[in-house]
Amino acid sequence: MPELILPLKNPVLIFSLILFVILFTPIILNRFKIPHLVGMIVAGAFIGPHGLNFIPRDSAIVLFGTVGLLYIMFLAGLEIDMADFKKNSRRSLVFGFYTFSIPMILGILAGYFYLGLAVASAVLLASMFASHTLIAYPIISSFGVSRNRAVTMAIGGTMITDTLALLVLAAVVGMKTGTVGEGFWLKTGLTLLLTGAAILYLFPVVGRWFFKRFENQISQYNFVLAMVFMAAFLVELAGVEPIIGAFLAGLALNRLIPRMSALMNRIEFVGNALFIPFFLIGVGMLIDYRVFFRDWHTVNVALTMTIVATLSKYIAAWLTQKTFGFNDDERRLIFGLSNAQAAATLAAVLVGYNVILGQTPDGEAIRLLDESILNGTILMILVTCTMASFSAQKGAENLALNAQLNAQPSDAAIEERILIPIGNIENAQELINLSVTVKSKHCPAGLYALTVVNQGDADELQEKEAQDILDAAKKAAAATDTDLKRLLRYDLSVINAINVVGRQYRITDIILGLHQRKSISDSFLGYLAEGILSSCNVTTMIYRPRQPISTIKRDVIIVPENAEREVGFPFWVSKIWNIGRNTGSKLVFYASTRTDKYLQELQHRFPIEAEFNIFEDWDDFLLLAQEFRPDDNLILVLSRKNGLSYDSNMEKIPNYLNRFLGRNNFILIYPMQMIADFNNGFDMSNPSFLEPLVDNFARLDELGKTVVKLFRKIDGQTKD
Repeated sequence: MPELILPLKNPVLIFSLILFVILFTPIILNRFKIPHLVGMIVAGAFIGPHGLNFIPRDSAIVLFGTVGLLYIMFLAGLEIDMADFKKNSRRSLVFGFYTFSIPMILGILAGYFYLGLAVASAVLLASMFASHTLIAYPIISSFGVSRNRAVTMAIGGTMITDTLALLVLAAVVGMKTGTVGEGFWLKTGLTLLLTGAAILYLFPVVGRWFFKRFENQISQYNFVLAMVFMAAFLVELAGVEPIIGAFLAGLALNRLIPRMSALMNRIEFVGNALFIPFFLIGVGMLIDYRVFFRDWHTVNVALTMTIVATLSKYIAAWLTQKTFGFNDDERRLIFGLSNAQAAATLAAVLVGYNVILGQTPDGEAIRLLDESILNGTILMILVTCTMASFSAQKGAENLALNAQLNAQPSDAAIEERILIPIGNIENAQELINLSVTVKSKHCPAGLYALTVVNQGDADELQEKEAQDILDAAKKAAAATDTDLKRLLRYDLSVINAINVVGRQYRITDIILGLHQRKSISDSFLGYLAEGILSSCNVTTMIYRPRQPISTIKRDVIIVPENAEREVGFPFWVSKIWNIGRNTGSKLVFYASTRTDKYLQELQHRFPIEAEFNIFEDWDDFLLLAQEFRPDDNLILVLSRKNGLSYDSNMEKIPNYLNRFLGRNNFILIYPMQMIADFNNGFDMSNPSFLEPLVDNFARLDELGKTVVKLFRKIDGQTKD
């Protein structure tokens, strides 16, 4: 039996022990409502070299910890809502100014007058207070409030203050080591600008090229990880900490990785399950509690640093709240995101500690930052990370609870239910991707995949093929953490099977793939689609994918006149908005003057990256088509015959799409245009059909509520 010697040397045993720590720490701490991030740091101190000395903080721990730190910053950039990010850019600048200047001022005063540091050391100490790490971001993300305006603003401000703090670090160290010359700032600024531009503009081009050609999801994940570390390395070459590069990589790939995609699910899963906990455990291993019992000066320095860092960040969060009218929970999010000191703080203290300015008569090294500040930094990291985690969890929990209460559906309400008839296994992946993209985030019923076997000549081979199609759909949905119910029906008519399923499960939306033409006599939409449109009056979307939805740059939406007067208006509008929110693609609307007014009103309430154009005449469609680009997804809102928005020119659209836009993705939307009584069939005679549908839609989320209010406003004006 091998002798157990501490610290452990066996890599298998070390990795196993760390996994058990990652596994059991959240389980134990959840009982006491303690954020698991704090538990990871404490566990690292417990098993690390200054605790029980089970595991050394060697190169492997440092490597995985570095990956975890970059992962946090990458996820922050990847999950950010780009429209909100642009909208809140001014707020981010203001918050960045607050959270940088206030810690700098208080830090310099405390370091110079209270701790007796030299000016350069006091400035460097203050820059450590100014920077912060988004340690609490995984907590906020887990509660589903990562796109809150306060979070978006805080992330933008983080990049500002961290960049400025790291530039102060470079300047102070450069002046003390004599490396700052006349062209230092020009060279540093120009290099950083060029590197940032290369990441933000070249990485999306490379990423779009890769995702179009390689559909293997493992290859896609490895590609994303490689791009993150390449960006971090390029920024490091420019003289700035690699965390900035990881965040820029997240922004660059933001539009290429839809929020509800399988790839996003894998990225979040691996990071939260492995890399980020490794980073937190590695931070905990730095904590040496013994120094605080041996030296009062170290305790004094540590308490001063912790108080100044926490107070200054709280003041910055409070001023931001008062400046922009945020509520208390949003202030808690801002403070939670900005109070944690870790990455840039560690970098600054280690660099300052390693800069030797001279020697004392006793031969001891005179350092820019001495050992007491190094040890004080470790305590500051532990305390600030703990406070930040509690603050972020409290704020995120309250906001998520309020959102849940406001969105709570009634028992009698009709839920959003999306049916996806699939007859070809090759279409399964893209149809599921679109369905996940357009569905409301409050869709408890999930999705329904249907495959129909001809009852007249069914055999084992057909049944196996049908089951394979459903299995492929289930696998695609499971990769996005989406519930999908598989339905296999035997019927002589596919259209009849879809009608029966629609009534049985109270389906509200149908998403079809465009059929594959087998002869020149086949219609463009196909027998199935045309049959469904004539017999089912739910919102129907017909999708032809030519490239992955994640690689689309623009969604061009053409809306007919009077579309806002149709019953289905609030339902298809929400689907379009979800496409913009979940993919990050730009929405380009072409609509009549009246419809455009209502769309822009909705855009003002729920900002997405959008452009609005006036389109009055369907005869101009071919002229408009000349402006379409290869990476555009065309979305046409059409109408069944005799609908309020019907135009005879719509009959020509399928032929135009086939002849002139054969390489583009497109989605044809046929909105609901009469009452849909899912229990008794369709009936136009009941004038009160709208209320149960619209009331249910309003419960889905804030977007749904606003669209319904807008629809009722339109309906009232129409009656007048």
